[in-house]
Parts: sequence; C-alpha cells; structure tokens
Amino acid sequence: MITPMPVTDFSLLPLPTIHFGVGYFSRLPELTKSFGRTILVVTGSHALQQSGRLSMLMDGLQSAGVRPFHLVVDREPSPELVDRAVSTCRDHAPDVVLAIGGGSVLDAGKAISAMLHYHLSVERFVEGQEGFIQHDGCKVPFIAVPTTSGTGSEVTNNAVISRVGRNGFKRSLRHVALVPDIALIDPELMVTVSPELTAASGMDACTQLLEAFTSPFATPYTDAVACSGLESFARSFIAACTDCSDERSVRGDIAYAALMSGIALANAGLGIVHGFASSVGGVIDIPHGTLCATLLAEATRENIAQLRLIDPNHPALQKYAKAGEILCGQVPEDLSSGCERLLDTLEQWQELLDFPRLRKYRMVPDNIDSIVSATRSKSNAVQLDEAAMKRILLRRW
Repeated sequence: MITPMPVTDFSLLPLPTIHFGVGYFSRLPELTKSFGRTILVVTGSHALQQSGRLSMLMDGLQSAGVRPFHLVVDREPSPELVDRAVSTCRDHAPDVVLAIGGGSVLDAGKAISAMLHYHLSVERFVEGQEGFIQHDGCKVPFIAVPTTSGTGSEVTNNAVISRVGRNGFKRSLRHVALVPDIALIDPELMVTVSPELTAASGMDACTQLLEAFTSPFATPYTDAVACSGLESFARSFIAACTDCSDERSVRGDIAYAALMSGIALANAGLGIVHGFASSVGGVIDIPHGTLCATLLAEATRENIAQLRLIDPNHPALQKYAKAGEILCGQVPEDLSSGCERLLDTLEQWQELLDFPRLRKYRMVPDNIDSIVSATRSKSNAVQLDEAAMKRILLRRW
C-alpha cells in the first residue's frame, strides 16, 4: 500500500496535440499542410521505405498541395550530423519538420527544427558543453511520429545529441518550446519492428516509467501517468517481443506505455540508468535502449538496497513494491515481497530476452572509474555514492 502523496505545488510541461490510433499515419498530409506548403521529412534509412509507406506519404503530401523533401538519418544524432542537415535544408526554408522513426530520428528532427533559424553549431546549445548558450525556443514547427516504442521523444522538450570517443558526450538540447507541436502515434508502424529492437526500446520505456515513478520530483500527476503506462507495459511487453508481435492491440499497449513514459519523465526526471546513458554513451557505442535493458535490474536492486538502509518503509520502496505488483500481476504480502517481485520480474526478462552485457560493446573495466565520476542523477530514487554506481556497472560488465 502506497502512502498517499500530498498534493503540493508543481508545474507541468506543455503537451503536443496527440493523435493515437491504428491507421492514423494516413492523416499526416492533412495535419502537415496547416503549417505551410514546404515540409522537411526526416526518416531512418530502411523500414519506412521498404514498407512502401514513405512513397505513400510523399504522394499524399503532394496531393495535398505540400512540397516535401526528404532527409535520411541513419544513426544517433551528433553535432556534425545536425549541423550538416541544417546547412543542407536551410535553403529549402521548410514550414514544418516531420520526423518519422525511432528515438534517434525524432531527436534529429527535433534538433534540426530547433536550429534552422541559427547559424551556430548545435553543440553550442547542448547542455554542459563548453561555451554553452541557452536556446531561446525559436524553432520551425515540428511533428513527431515514432516507429518504435521507447524513448517518448514525441512528447519531450529535449533532443539527445551525442559524440562517442575521446571527449565524447551524450547530452541534451533543451527548451520548453521544443516539445513537438503534434505527436502522431500509429501502432501499425511498429508491427514489423524486430524482437530485439522491440525488447530494447520497450525496456527504455519501462526504465523511464520506473525512474519517473520513484523520482523525488514525482507528483500525483506523474504517478498516475507512470502507473497507467506500467499497466499497459505489463500486459503486452513479452507478447510484443515474442509470438504476438504482429497484433495491433499488443503494439498499441507498448506504444501507449512509451508515450506515458515520455510525459512522466518530462515532468519528474529520470534516475541512475539514464545518468549512465549519458556517461557510458559518450564512451562506447551502445544503443540507448540496450543500455537501459542491461542495467535496469541491477540499478533497481542497488536503489532498493540503499533505500532499505535509510528507512525500511521509505516512500520510494512503497513505489517499487507497487511497480512490482503491476508488473507481475500479484498483490504482494508486504513491502519487502513487493520489491523482491519487482526484482524477480526484471531479472526474468533479462534472462528470457538475453540482454547483452556491457563487454559486448567493448567497454573495459578501466573505463569504469571515469564513467562513474562523470555520472550525475539528481532525480534518482536515492543518492548513490561512487561505490554503489561501480557495483551496478561491474555486475553487468
């Protein structure tokens, strides 16, 4: 049983106009033409083209009197990728940017829409970088259409920009005005996503839901959003990764969970796994969802252990127990068993779906000290010292 949270002062980020439903992809020509007659369409390099949906969209846009031009993004957006795209596309003077793809494509489209009015590198506007300038929110209107269920970027106010290697980083371009103007979620676009990508992106959504739910900055609003997302996720995650992956209702559940995770994280923040996503992601080239998948169980175990040392009845432990109840579908006998059921469920998924270890991506133990020293996570359920963070990484090395 969770002790009711008193309603205190809080603020909420704006939401896009959200369109959610099977077959809604066909609505894009009508939705985009309200912004003007020239549109930049940003996609990944394969899936949309191979399915025939890209040509269908382009034909629909032209029939609606909209002039489209197309940009392909084939990896996580770096400053160089965004700068080249902006330079290439600026002369077209798009009235709206439409990004259709996974989290990397949506982040690239969001960053491009934010930088088309500027002649500086996007890196100057990335938090934590040398010479940082706060973006003022001036952008070209932006429409986000996810084709995977994970990042929640379709409803957030940041775009993740990264560079891997020496002096690498993974940080955000952020402003409240960068929340997309429209988010269109069509579960039909996710039906052909591979089991591996479904698992990785799904675990990103699960991580976001759990970290936002247990954040010290959570509110009754974000709790309701996170619990709603966890319920949908629990109902269909394994089915989406296995024998029911082509069912629209199953994909709809996971798409909804990802959408809720984006709303929750934007308003409550994220925990240590996403702290590692920034520090580890600048050192090794590992997909973001894969990193979440491989670290979530151990990070949750460490958080629960540290919270128990502070207070066996800590409010965050009550939330972990509630998450365990939702994800395993059984009411726990007590607080401790609820937390253990959560850990058991996360570990079962880890084993069943064979989440890879960090060493597969050429992370070496010698990197761990520098990674830990660079890791920040003010929204984690409990403050972790460097020894605790090392334990998480070493257990998944």
